[in-house]
Amino acid sequence: MVVNNLSRILGDRLIKISEVARATGISRTTLTALYYKRCSGVSFETLDKLCKYLDCNVSDLLEYKE
Repeated sequence: MVVNNLSRILGDRLIKISEVARATGISRTTLTALYYKRCSGVSFETLDKLCKYLDCNVSDLLEYKE
């Protein structure tokens, strides 16, 4: 199972979804779906923007757990 850590990262850094949306151009709808773990996939472009904005690696955002 792939675990999405976006909500934890934003919570730890006290960053709001609206702030990420403004800075990255990613829609609030997409960010909200990722934040609440309601999506089944994410594009490489979205991952790239999030990693650049949060200064992290894909492995920080997504991790594999059995």
